[in-house]
Amino acid sequence: MDASEFAVHLDHIRQQRDNVSPDYLDPARFFERTFLTGSLLDLASQVVRRLSGVQVETSAVFNMATQFGGGKTHSLTTLWHLATCGEKAKSYKGVDRILARAQIPHVPQARVAVFVGTEFDAIQGRGGDGEPVRKTPWGEIAWQLRGQAGFDLVAEHDAKGIAPGGDVLQQILGHEPALILIDELMNYISRARKLEMRDQFFVFLQSLCEEARAHNNVVVCVSIPASEDLEMSPEDVRDYQSLKKLLDRLGKAIMMSADSEIAEIIRRRLFEWDLVDAEAKKVATAYADWAVDHAQELSGINPESAHELFKTCYPFHPSVLSVFERKWQSLPRFQRTRGILRLLALWVAHAYQDEHRKAMREPLITLGSAPLEEMIFRSAMFEQLGSNELEVPLTTDIAGKKDAHAVRLDREASDVIKKSNLHRKVASAIFFESNGGMSQSKAVATLPEIRAAVGTPDLNMVDIENVLEGLVGNCYYLNWDKNHYRFGLTPNLNQILVTRRGAVQAKEINERIKRDTQELFNKGTKALDRRFFPERSNDVPNRPVLTLAVMGLDFPIGERSTEKLLETIVRECGTSGRTYKSALMFAVPDSADAIHDAARDVLAWEAIEDDTDTRKQLDEGQGRLLKRNLGRAKSDLKEAIWRTYRYLYLLGKDNKLRQIDLGQITSSMAGGLIELYVNELSRTDEITSGVGPNKLLKYWPPALTEWSTKGVRDAFFSSPQLPRLLNADTIKRTIADGVSQGTFGYAVKQSSGQFKLLHFNESLVEGDIELADDVFILKAEDAQKLREPPRLDHIAIRPAEVTLQPGEQVSFSCSGVDQYGEPFSINAVEWLASSGEVTDEGLYNSGSDTTGGLFTVKATAEGLETVAEVRVMTTHEGDGEGNRLDNERSRNKAVRWTGTVPPQKWMNFYTKVLSRFASIDGLKLKVSFEVPCDGEQGQSKAEEARSGLKELGLNDDVVLG
Repeated sequence: MDASEFAVHLDHIRQQRDNVSPDYLDPARFFERTFLTGSLLDLASQVVRRLSGVQVETSAVFNMATQFGGGKTHSLTTLWHLATCGEKAKSYKGVDRILARAQIPHVPQARVAVFVGTEFDAIQGRGGDGEPVRKTPWGEIAWQLRGQAGFDLVAEHDAKGIAPGGDVLQQILGHEPALILIDELMNYISRARKLEMRDQFFVFLQSLCEEARAHNNVVVCVSIPASEDLEMSPEDVRDYQSLKKLLDRLGKAIMMSADSEIAEIIRRRLFEWDLVDAEAKKVATAYADWAVDHAQELSGINPESAHELFKTCYPFHPSVLSVFERKWQSLPRFQRTRGILRLLALWVAHAYQDEHRKAMREPLITLGSAPLEEMIFRSAMFEQLGSNELEVPLTTDIAGKKDAHAVRLDREASDVIKKSNLHRKVASAIFFESNGGMSQSKAVATLPEIRAAVGTPDLNMVDIENVLEGLVGNCYYLNWDKNHYRFGLTPNLNQILVTRRGAVQAKEINERIKRDTQELFNKGTKALDRRFFPERSNDVPNRPVLTLAVMGLDFPIGERSTEKLLETIVRECGTSGRTYKSALMFAVPDSADAIHDAARDVLAWEAIEDDTDTRKQLDEGQGRLLKRNLGRAKSDLKEAIWRTYRYLYLLGKDNKLRQIDLGQITSSMAGGLIELYVNELSRTDEITSGVGPNKLLKYWPPALTEWSTKGVRDAFFSSPQLPRLLNADTIKRTIADGVSQGTFGYAVKQSSGQFKLLHFNESLVEGDIELADDVFILKAEDAQKLREPPRLDHIAIRPAEVTLQPGEQVSFSCSGVDQYGEPFSINAVEWLASSGEVTDEGLYNSGSDTTGGLFTVKATAEGLETVAEVRVMTTHEGDGEGNRLDNERSRNKAVRWTGTVPPQKWMNFYTKVLSRFASIDGLKLKVSFEVPCDGEQGQSKAEEARSGLKELGLNDDVVLG
């Protein structure tokens, strides 16, 4: 409907003009669309009672006082139709209630005169074209009541501008019922004052009221504005007060208030059908039940009357109607009924079109659904506010521009909030509830009011507070203080922030990020050694300590340069190879955009806080908001760092770097980033706080009989096959426990190369454990051997074989070896030869007459024996075979040996045999090994062998088959 539909022009209705809506001209339609409020029912019943000649409980003069748009003219129109229709009015909707209230059987038909101050021109007057010209209100009223005869009674008074006296007025009123309706009186008084008609009108009005009181069937109804400061000059205020005193003295003041009935008035005027159907009841019940359940969180909704309230206000949310009564009615330009109707008519039209276009429905029309993006609606709204100064704040922060902050926040929000346009709804509710922060500068929207305005049975109330936080952090004209919100005209801290953000330099941002990153990684547990932002391999030391290298933002995940640097650090430490590869872990950042933005905000807020001049311009609430925003910005930076460092890299069991994605991590998940990493890696057994003795046995290298304590510790930081130790010294506890339990022996290697057992199967504390290359642990069985005293295990004879000519001699020796492979002295040795002679000292003589052959020399000592072979060759044989052997020995002067060495003797084999020749040029060592493997293990073991051979720089041609 056009906005003019809601502006009632009583004089146009009287004249039956074509531009008047049938809703006002047709009495039946008028009463169909009119809701008889308590005030209107009271007025109408008193008037028809007085017109019927009943003077009890009624008045001849009514002074109708209420705010602009409060229903005064509509009430006068009601009286017009009643008086002009008479008995026919009984069939109109609601008239039966008037008669019942008035306690009369019929509606009296009366003569009616209408004077509207905005319509009557004080200079030209009215008339002409066959009618007399009326220059004064008394001339116009006389003409309307009695036609030419009535005007003739005041013709001279009209011409001279002199108010008629009581006698003349008595003749004009006569004996029939008469109703005189005077509207927009102050408008006429302001103009009449300049023509010096003001005093005469006061005289006329007083005389008219006095004469009406003298009749039992005459009623005078006068409406004047209730506001004393609505575009009134001092003279207007003075005259307004005078009129009010006059009418209050002569008549009855009646307030045309409809506070509790405005909902029904609006429904009658805006809708042509019965809205309270089954669907409406269902919606009202759902919202009322929700309001009762959340009564402690809401404002303006009484749980005891919630069901009736939602039913009464349907299809509007109660807050849509009540906000105008609670907040807007004190605005000078606000029109209570007409203004609300005009806004809501545009509102309903938009809601219908919007739902029709988007094929979506909302259960109620709420404050949040106000079509603030529509210029026509905004114009109507600003007219009620009395100013359009809030146009920029509204279109900047709420709606009207595609990049308005609330619109943008909804576009970027989660699906639930985006679908409901919750940022836009909350911002709109704040705008209405805070009254624009203009005439009522202290008017605010409280959190309970906002919840009540935008809350629904399906909405999570927490979302409202999250949305408010987003609006406070982004809007330029939204002020916030202790859960009180208000849109104002002055730019807030957010706009200051935009300027400050632009002044922040990239260098400052990078330095701040590095500082805060180091603080976060240094917070909490000291379990790991931290190395920040390495750019070369020697930036990370090669130590048997669990070390976290925190990569800088210049080395983000997914970049080839990042992967290359990580691989270099793992393999090298400066110019040397890295031993403790498994000790390294890398925290690698994701995209740097979020961190940069968060750091820029922190620096900008700090700059504002440090600027004394800016701080002086802030009020107390903004000062608190500044501190809050700075704290939130620092928190956002912290969370951005947490989210960015979600990726860990470490050496996998395949000896290659492995990525671990920790997912969406936040600071609430642990006391610090290091703690989070440790917790996750401990859960997957990548790191451990310690290992037990039995578990250490499982990690024992098969090639080693003894394992140096330093080697034990280093293994946990060099081999990815083993878990990483949080603290290298915990291995001392493992060794001490193992020795105490008899799982290990604790020994040292002496200068002779022999082991000396220090502790085994006896109490030992970790403080007594030394981690060194010459301190060893032994398995229980080997430790037990060291604990037994040396005893003769076997004897050996040298040389073991010899070739002689008849008559030649050779000296044999016999030595003892204990159970540990060490020399053991023996006393007497008995010698025995199968041919030839051998002395007690082991000197053997083949004998000159001995024929050739293979003989033995046996040595016996302490029940043990050993033999050597003697080949005796004759002279003839020597000329052939002997010469050949001599020549062969001459040609092959080298020591060779081929045999199988058990795994537990590998280290001893090197120590006892090969080390003796290590300094001789030309020493060659050929190795052949064969490892049994089944099924899928074959490929894995082959890869492990190749990897190890590559590290040693050897041929990695390993054959699987």
